[in-house]
Amino acid sequence: MGKFNGHLYPGLYLFSYGLYQATVVFKAMTVNDSLLCPSCPPKNKGIWARLWKISYGGWMKMVTGFILTVYVVICLDDGMVLMNRNQLSRFMYPKEWQHFTMFILLTLNGCVDVTSKNLLPQRCVILEKGTLVLIYCVLLMLLVSHVQGSTGVEQRVHSLLIVVVFQLMLVLTVELWAPSAFLLSLIETFLFLMMGSWLMQAGFILYRPVTGYPWQDDDMRDIVFVTIFFCWHVMINALCLLGIYGISSFWHRCYSPSLKTTGSIEAPYHASTEGPVYKLLPKVERSEKDEQALLLPESSP
Repeated sequence: MGKFNGHLYPGLYLFSYGLYQATVVFKAMTVNDSLLCPSCPPKNKGIWARLWKISYGGWMKMVTGFILTVYVVICLDDGMVLMNRNQLSRFMYPKEWQHFTMFILLTLNGCVDVTSKNLLPQRCVILEKGTLVLIYCVLLMLLVSHVQGSTGVEQRVHSLLIVVVFQLMLVLTVELWAPSAFLLSLIETFLFLMMGSWLMQAGFILYRPVTGYPWQDDDMRDIVFVTIFFCWHVMINALCLLGIYGISSFWHRCYSPSLKTTGSIEAPYHASTEGPVYKLLPKVERSEKDEQALLLPESSP
């Protein structure tokens, strides 16, 4: 699991989760909806309304974390052995145990999301955000220990990943005080995309180079190009977010029924003759009468 698949599958999940979060954030921005409590479409009633409230992101975390945890265990021939029986002071499979811990944390994060959104009588956002911050603090410590002993290209690849995880942890920490801020959610989504795409790229760099030639730790040009590739990922993921925003905005403005209701709020005079615009007319008339009353004494001799 510590080889190519250990980077590809988690990276693929994180990138897919980032795409899902991008659609959620941009939908809320387009239709002026709430990030924490998105409104249900008016046609969804009964069982469809209940399905709308299911925490799909939480179930996605639970299922993915469980599958990856099982995959870590079955990849080892003799199972997840903590210590060697012949050498009692010798720990076994440190990389696999690190991955095992990461995927257990992902599963627990999904359990907390499902519990908060679907099982508790009232959703506890601070519990969800606090759990996520704690998980990424632990993940950061695991990655720092993961990079110890590595050199050259591998050290540079994982160091750049640590930078992304550290920034994501800071954003999640700030979200404890502003959980419904669109800008923070957008930055969080971008960092999830960066983390996922760079993990997949790391698998190809370290274990399956596209060119067929392995990267050289003693060649400074290879180490420099690792950073260049990382910068390309920043630009590509930013363009990906821009494309998702364009598609989401076009879709919801053309086909979403909820936007039609928001449009009627912005222009109430199209809906009925008893809207707010007409209620303001008497006030305007009174203000004109007051102005006329002020002008009369001035014009009188």
